[in-house]
Amino acid sequence: MLFDCERLTLARRLRGLRKNQLAQAVGTTPKAIGQFEAGVQKPEEPTMRRLAIALGVPVGFFQAGRSPVSMDGAHFRSLRSTSQIERDQALAYGRIATDVVAVLENLVDLPEVDLPEYPVSPDEIAGSGPIEAARLARKALMDQPGPVPHVVRLLEAHGVIVLVLPEAAERVDAFSVGIHPRPMVFFNPAKGDYWRNRFDAAHELGHLVMHADAEPGEKVVEDQAHRFAAEFLMPAEDISGELPAKPDWERLAELKEAWGVSMAALLYRARTLGIMTETAYRNAMSTMSSRGWRRHEPGTAKSLEQPTMLTRAIEIVGQAGTGRDGVADRARVTRADLDLLVPHR
Repeated sequence: MLFDCERLTLARRLRGLRKNQLAQAVGTTPKAIGQFEAGVQKPEEPTMRRLAIALGVPVGFFQAGRSPVSMDGAHFRSLRSTSQIERDQALAYGRIATDVVAVLENLVDLPEVDLPEYPVSPDEIAGSGPIEAARLARKALMDQPGPVPHVVRLLEAHGVIVLVLPEAAERVDAFSVGIHPRPMVFFNPAKGDYWRNRFDAAHELGHLVMHADAEPGEKVVEDQAHRFAAEFLMPAEDISGELPAKPDWERLAELKEAWGVSMAALLYRARTLGIMTETAYRNAMSTMSSRGWRRHEPGTAKSLEQPTMLTRAIEIVGQAGTGRDGVADRARVTRADLDLLVPHR
């Protein structure tokens, strides 16, 4: 039976297992698992079946799959707050997502990738690059003033694949990968915050627009994406006249609903634009902390913006005769993993 060592590594990472954990589950040694994954040794068929059972995949999963897509350039929000195994698991989901997308690309027309590029040097600490990049992106993607109605829908309309990570990867923050042929953005549903989710989306868009060649995880690069997101969602030209100079909570609550950003983001924006003094800002944040608003701000709870492009694509190919099982088979992923990545509506 054919065996592709990279597919074993992919399956192990998908399940968030270390080599010693997988070895224990199948009754072998971590060294043997390492040899299987390195291609030094091929597992015997009984061992291969035990591997498949332990990893929740069919034996056929280990056969040569689709062309590997590198995820080395993934932009994670903070490399320190997540373990390597957690990032590996999230990237494994990204890897099989590329296989699903490749299958769908052959069956249905997805929106053309249409993102502007505005490279900003990772050495630029306080320059105007991120602001200019955000202004360019807004003009290219929506070309209208005011709030962004639906950030996820905007990304999808311009060819970006947006996916929600399965709960197994709950400690991983949002991340993006500018891979060929389609950029991808992944969200974490465990955060469960509509306001933060929108800011995350704009932050990851910043990476896609500015950081094709930047080293992922660098603090300056993350700060640049943060500044991009603030300008993209709250353009200085449009919002400056609306922001209060002092923490007017009723006014901030109104702006939060209108602009789709948190009160904390609005306060920070007021400070960075010089509308609110440093002292007023710190007092406002202190008040938010004392009231427990740093964790749960007041306001109407809203459902996260949900991606629909791939769900709709699967519905279309299903109507043409290729159901979810057929898509999963062609992509060489399990039906369960497909349903996790692309839920039913």
